[in-house]
Amino acid sequence: MMTSSIVHRRFDRQPQHSPVRWPDGSGLAVSFVLNIEEGAEYSLTAGDARNEGLHEVDNEIVGVPDFCMETHFEYGARAGYQRIANRFIQRGIPITLNICGRALECTPWVALDALAYQWEMCGHGWLWESPAHMDEPQERRTIERTIASIEHHWGRRPSGWHCKSSASVRTRNLLQEMDFLYDSNDYGGEVPFRSDTPQGRPYVILPYAFDTNDMRFFGQGTFVHAHDFSRYVIAAIDTLLDESLSAPRLLTIGLHTRILGRPARIGALDAILGHLQRKHASGHTTWLTTREAIAKHWLHSAT
Repeated sequence: MMTSSIVHRRFDRQPQHSPVRWPDGSGLAVSFVLNIEEGAEYSLTAGDARNEGLHEVDNEIVGVPDFCMETHFEYGARAGYQRIANRFIQRGIPITLNICGRALECTPWVALDALAYQWEMCGHGWLWESPAHMDEPQERRTIERTIASIEHHWGRRPSGWHCKSSASVRTRNLLQEMDFLYDSNDYGGEVPFRSDTPQGRPYVILPYAFDTNDMRFFGQGTFVHAHDFSRYVIAAIDTLLDESLSAPRLLTIGLHTRILGRPARIGALDAILGHLQRKHASGHTTWLTTREAIAKHWLHSAT
């Protein structure tokens, strides 16, 4: 049984001045993360205890299969994935795939794209679920099972991990024990930081973001049209570019195949990529890369 205790937290400020730069002198690293979750959602037909309740609407069908929910997720694999992937393939931009193990088993061809285009595969759980309430053996099994799936299809194990929603009280310890390089289970800033293992092995935390994320098309209704998303992300890019003149910054842009992959939303990605291209042409360089590359560079440059 877990006991509660008061945790004394110390908040360090983001650097306002720092000599650390990303490659080619860039001050801003931009990480596009495409979440691959289709097939990992809760589903009675997959043998789970219940159905997932969140897709284009928030509605859980109880006790019987929910084919509406299942096909909403299938859309991401069948149509949305390629629509998004093509944008990065055509521009030669490396991305990180946050991939659930069971989703990879349903769409193993995603690993072929990762190999062909030097994309990263990051562990995202076996199912699309938070480990917050898992006990230690269950969480360990989900991590090990996901590692095995990625290693089988991609040819090597993932170096990073990102939980859906909250991590558990032991997630980071497990990841460090299993020789991961980094995790993204942090939302508290725009600068990576180190949290080395008790044995002194280097380990990096790469903050993630929910605001520059297409999930805001769902539920809260904060993004409705494609330009709602693109204008918001572009504003973040411009602010961070200004700040990055004197200190490094990291911007994470989260995408989902079943969300942004819709025809009326994909224009947001075109606008964001176009803005980055214009900024680069005018001398405002950004580093568009994988999270693994960011973690490795941070270890090399910020120590």
